[in-house]
Amino acid sequence: MRIVDLLKNQSIDLHATATDKKSAIDHMVDLMAANGNLIDKGTYKKCVFDREQEGSTGIGEGIAIPHAKTAAVREPGLAAMISRDGIDFDSIDDEPAHLFFLIAAPEGGENIHLELLSRLSRMLMDNQFRDSLMESKSTDDFLAIIDNAETKQRISESSDTDISTPLSPSSRPFVVAVTACPTGIAHTYMAAESLETKAKAMEIDIKVETDGSGGTKNILTTEDIEKAVGVIVAADKNVETQRFSGKPVLFVNVARGIKEPEVLIKQILSGQVPVFRENMENKAEIAANKRNEGVGRQIYKHVMNGVSHMLPFVIGGGIMIALAFLFDMQHAGTAQFGSGTPLAAFLKNIGGLSFGMMMPILAGYIAMSIGERPALMPGIVGGFLATTGGSGFFGALFAGFIGGFLILGLTRLFSNLPKALEGTKPVLLFPVIGLILIGIVMTYIINPPTALFNAWLADTLNGMSTSSRIILGLALGGMMSIDFGGPINKAAYVFGTASLMSASGTAVSSGIMASVMVGGMVPPIAIALCTLFFKRKFTVKERQSCITTFIMGASFITEGAIPFAASDPLHIIPSCAIGSAAAGALSMLFNCTLPAPHGGIFVFGVVTNWPMYLVSLLIGSIVAMLILGVIKKDALQE
Repeated sequence: MRIVDLLKNQSIDLHATATDKKSAIDHMVDLMAANGNLIDKGTYKKCVFDREQEGSTGIGEGIAIPHAKTAAVREPGLAAMISRDGIDFDSIDDEPAHLFFLIAAPEGGENIHLELLSRLSRMLMDNQFRDSLMESKSTDDFLAIIDNAETKQRISESSDTDISTPLSPSSRPFVVAVTACPTGIAHTYMAAESLETKAKAMEIDIKVETDGSGGTKNILTTEDIEKAVGVIVAADKNVETQRFSGKPVLFVNVARGIKEPEVLIKQILSGQVPVFRENMENKAEIAANKRNEGVGRQIYKHVMNGVSHMLPFVIGGGIMIALAFLFDMQHAGTAQFGSGTPLAAFLKNIGGLSFGMMMPILAGYIAMSIGERPALMPGIVGGFLATTGGSGFFGALFAGFIGGFLILGLTRLFSNLPKALEGTKPVLLFPVIGLILIGIVMTYIINPPTALFNAWLADTLNGMSTSSRIILGLALGGMMSIDFGGPINKAAYVFGTASLMSASGTAVSSGIMASVMVGGMVPPIAIALCTLFFKRKFTVKERQSCITTFIMGASFITEGAIPFAASDPLHIIPSCAIGSAAAGALSMLFNCTLPAPHGGIFVFGVVTNWPMYLVSLLIGSIVAMLILGVIKKDALQE
């Protein structure tokens, strides 16, 4: 396979009229779609814009390489565009971009195309190659220039010594580097090419490890690292750094690897780069060199790290508990309900153990996100103390952050230990002192007031009037449809699962969970119904996904609405939010309760007053469908 196999005439525009970044990406996505590479154009476009939020793909020198790797791509592809006037693309050199390549990479499958894309990325570092492309008179000329350059590069690679491999021992300095970007499609390889080319010109031996989507290539060996005078890590994502302990390491973002290779190499050779030690101080230094993030964003990332690890325990355990009730209906209404038979007792016991891990896992992985592996144990223990001490979900949140920052503090405290005692920190000092401190803080500082707050909250929920409960159900149901799996959706869901656990299965807490789940089921079901009854509002491909979308909604997978919301958020989100809010309010009105934190229609058997729960779901879905059918514009049929 060659690059021109991914790039076709219909996906090239040599005289683009786009005037800004948004219109440029819109136009390039249209070019990509013209080649038939996309399954879902809207989702792919959203992924491209999401990648731009992580950092501009305008790499300087008039080049931009926006890209996305997503399941919305049917097969790998390229689209190209030339803007003669130039477009402000937030490039790293603050200069307009003229030459654009859009990359579409599918999730999974073979990664042969990634090698071609990395080859193109390297070719674009050649000034003569870029100038030739800019002077193309036709799309055929454009493709011929790429094909000829690729042929020359293949011949060069097969006949020349690989400059990325260290030469035989000589007096020339030897440097190693690692390049990596979040998607690992273009910037990873462009930074490697830039560093290798500049090192060759400076008569410096270099070996560059690339951590791309196709896997880690040109892996640095222990011998390489020992021989090197220093290490350059040009990365916008986490890479393995423990192996560099004891060597001078320069941490920069991948854009600097592309733009400033000579500066970085000279800095490593200067002897002024500090020696790297694998500890939390270095982690803080690495973080400081990454793109600045706001405090709110950092808190969100830490919490989501805990939530993502917590959910399998919650979902698996919760459904096991629901099955226990389902298989023990003969004891409904008795004290033995859920454990009256051997099978039910087994399921409830196993499910209860898994569900009970919710708080410790949440706290542990929040702590680990902050303080790395040494913080995991204090976080988990803090989560257990929150559970047993009555502070519940909120206490676990506190435990996670406290555990993480305790380890960061201990790292600084012991930063000047003699080298002979360095190994005692992770196996002795951090676990013992961290455990003592988290125990004191949680037992005497966090648990008492937080437990009182939880008791007040439980009393308030149990004392709610019918109208207040309906308003609560309306709010929680609506929240589930604002961002379809994003932070607002997760906030509502975690509140539902936390109240389910902390309130020991009271009618109100189970009612909260019922409102949350029915609100999350509405969006995909409503959209699926809309594709059936308002066909003109959707494209052929969107209508073809009707059954899949319906199944996802019935299974309480709210994310099934994302492809539609990405392509038309102004109409999809309000419609679904109103329908979900109505369903959540009706669930509360009908006193529906749910002891399971997940499962969709598969756990309706344990829902109290399930016929009216089904009515709530149908009404909410129909409301959302009708609103969407009225306000959404007719789609352009393909």
